[in-house]
Amino acid sequence: MTSPVRVWLNRTYSENVFFIEQLRTAARPVVVHATHADPDSPVLAAADHGGPEPADLPADAYVDYALDYCARHAVDVFLPQLHQLAVALARPEFEAIGTALLCPPAGAIATFRSKADGYTAIDAAGLPTPPRWRVRTPDELLAAVDRIEGDGHTACLKPTTGAGGAGFRVLTREPYGPTRLRGWDHRVQVGQVAAALAVPGHDVDLLVMPYLDGPEVSVDCLADRDGRPLTVVGRTKDGRRRGFTAAERHLEPVRRLVGASAMAYLSNVQFRQWEGRPVVIDVNTRPAAGLYQLRLCGLNLAWDAVRLALGERVEARAVPAAAVAGIEYTLVSGIQPVLPRTAAVPARRA
Repeated sequence: MTSPVRVWLNRTYSENVFFIEQLRTAARPVVVHATHADPDSPVLAAADHGGPEPADLPADAYVDYALDYCARHAVDVFLPQLHQLAVALARPEFEAIGTALLCPPAGAIATFRSKADGYTAIDAAGLPTPPRWRVRTPDELLAAVDRIEGDGHTACLKPTTGAGGAGFRVLTREPYGPTRLRGWDHRVQVGQVAAALAVPGHDVDLLVMPYLDGPEVSVDCLADRDGRPLTVVGRTKDGRRRGFTAAERHLEPVRRLVGASAMAYLSNVQFRQWEGRPVVIDVNTRPAAGLYQLRLCGLNLAWDAVRLALGERVEARAVPAAAVAGIEYTLVSGIQPVLPRTAAVPARRA
């Protein structure tokens, strides 16, 4: 009988329960390990072996923890989310104990860790990007907002680091009043942000840009160990309605960017519209939370990526436009189990 492949997902987002489900459908047996500092993460219950991990280790100490975990559990493939860059820098140490890392090389991770540096790399690769201003002071903020509003657009901001839309805000001149107490309103006053930037002793690094309307296109890419794209397909989002696209105006720039940065394994590039053309708004050096939706296209990129990490050959696969035309769907909440309240998070190691 073929021995199982042992895959470990460290502290990751809840949607990776679906990544685990994709591994369950593999042609070979897979044993999934998952760890998290939150004992209620559904990823722990979805795994074969789910348990706590230290909550407050700095990056170098976390790498030591991860090496020890991989050695003790004979992990074949490690998909790092937390401290991805530090783990990637220690790739030779993981390989020495027989663990393959399912993440791009450290250089690609470092480039796109900062959205500001990432945009510079995207520009260098010749891909379209939206206008943006890097701001750290009230004066820089006000100048950027004046420029955007002067051109008839709405300004928004986001931190130069972060994931999942954390810190994204739409900027407004409108004072907070009774009408803004109704419904969902995530706007923040320009004056409030300027005041926050003026507080001494805090280093704030933001990007200010025009607010970009949908539809959004999120392109998933599977690349080989050298960063050569093998499978590229786009997921469209227009309100609740979802679908897929094989349009080259989205796929070809991703192939170029992934190849230029040697972004191995799984990555994700997001587009929105600016002045009638798609522009890159974000690059993720990890599998997207929505990767599992590609099963509607007959793809299992999660298992393909594990196979690549194991050194196996995975053929390039094009997704014809006709194969995804007409596939439309939406997403709804579901129920996921959690582990019983038995395990405590281990204390921080020295």
